[in-house]
Amino acid sequence: MQSGLIPLHMLPLGSEGKVKDLTAMGNARRRMLDLGLILDTVVEAIAKSPSGDPTAYQIRGAVIALRSEEAGKILVEPV
Repeated sequence: MQSGLIPLHMLPLGSEGKVKDLTAMGNARRRMLDLGLILDTVVEAIAKSPSGDPTAYQIRGAVIALRSEEAGKILVEPV
């Protein structure tokens, strides 16, 4: 992992991060790109479900819920 980058699922609630890398492959990668998770997109962690998974993220004006497994494949730089 590159220095200073964290998986999206480790981003604290209320914090923002810039997408710097996607480690997902195949259909999962395509889905993330389709959701707008491209280089330098700002993502904000806004809420967790009562069980803790999934987490809701604000991405380009939309709220998207991602499971920890999916969010762990998105590397962000905290801002």
